[in-house]
Amino acid sequence: MMAAFRVSDKCNGCLGCVQNCPGRALDFRDDGEMRTLLHNPTRCARCATCYRVCPEHAVEFGALLEDRWEEFASLRILRCRECGEPVHTERLPDALDPKVREFVEPLCPRHKARATALTRRPEAAAASPLARGGAQ
Repeated sequence: MMAAFRVSDKCNGCLGCVQNCPGRALDFRDDGEMRTLLHNPTRCARCATCYRVCPEHAVEFGALLEDRWEEFASLRILRCRECGEPVHTERLPDALDPKVREFVEPLCPRHKARATALTRRPEAAAASPLARGGAQ
């Protein structure tokens, strides 16, 4: 994954970006003969002020200035056992309290409502296609 904020070798250390950053996400440290520019991503508002004020066009925002999506997780989907509609991820039940986990079924809202209604009306359960393993 590309870093969202970078400074190219065009930077001349003028500190225009540091002086104009409204979030105070940029700073510098002079140590002997070296000046180091610092960026704190937690403070950064991604406003691109540094990008606009840099006279050398050294600030590069990468993905923040491009209108694109970046993948950050891929998780296996569990589908409704009746109709195949995506319900939740395979790992979601692992995050639930064990007392609740046993009640999580791979059912979409429509089929969960039907299953709940059937458990409340036992006489209807025997006649239901859901009870016999079929979808409606």
